[in-house]
Amino acid sequence: MDVVELKEHDDEVPDLQLSTQLPSDPEKKLVAVLGKMMRIVGDRLQDDAPFQDAIDGLIESPGPMSEKFWQLVTKVFEHGKITWERIAVLFYVAGRMAVKVLEARLPSLVVEIFRLTVNYFHTKLLSWVRSNGGWVCSPTQPESNQSDSGQVRL
Repeated sequence: MDVVELKEHDDEVPDLQLSTQLPSDPEKKLVAVLGKMMRIVGDRLQDDAPFQDAIDGLIESPGPMSEKFWQLVTKVFEHGKITWERIAVLFYVAGRMAVKVLEARLPSLVVEIFRLTVNYFHTKLLSWVRSNGGWVCSPTQPESNQSDSGQVRL
């Protein structure tokens, strides 16, 4: 897996270029499908206590947030395997990490988590999303990432 070099203490948040146009019907349907997929993945992960404990352990471990983030993406995209579900897991875990640092009263780390996630998506995942038909081709039902014991497999 290629490693993206990030500048330490780079406070610049990537420009998201938000549109002021009203969404079209296909865009509304796409948002509904993606929202449903994220809810399904989120519900599965929320109920997985060992997974939640791992996120807590990652946040509480010593070291810079950038190192923790790379530990996360290395595991999520192990062996270079990218799937729609793994992208959803990345967003879920980044969101949970952001909540955890807010609870710890470290709001500056939220910006860092956001920057790292957007940077990784832009440099490593966006081309995969485009080459797989874009978000329009994402599945409406995630693949089963659960083992027989009900735990989520990454």
